[in-house]
Amino acid sequence: NKIYTVLSKVAMLLLLLIFPLFAMAQEDPGPCPDCPIDGGLVLLIAAGAGYGVKKYREAKKPNKQDF
Repeated sequence: NKIYTVLSKVAMLLLLLIFPLFAMAQEDPGPCPDCPIDGGLVLLIAAGAGYGVKKYREAKKPNKQDF
């Protein structure tokens, strides 16, 4: 049982040491491509603004507790 524990720790250590090597082995992609930030991002900003306005209005309302 102790052998399996040692082997699993060695395997994890090797994996942690090998993965950065794979990351460094990639080729340079060159200059950054133009990435248009539009469409979905505008919708997310509008939805966030609407949610913020809703929460602001709810916070200003007096609390009505039903018993």
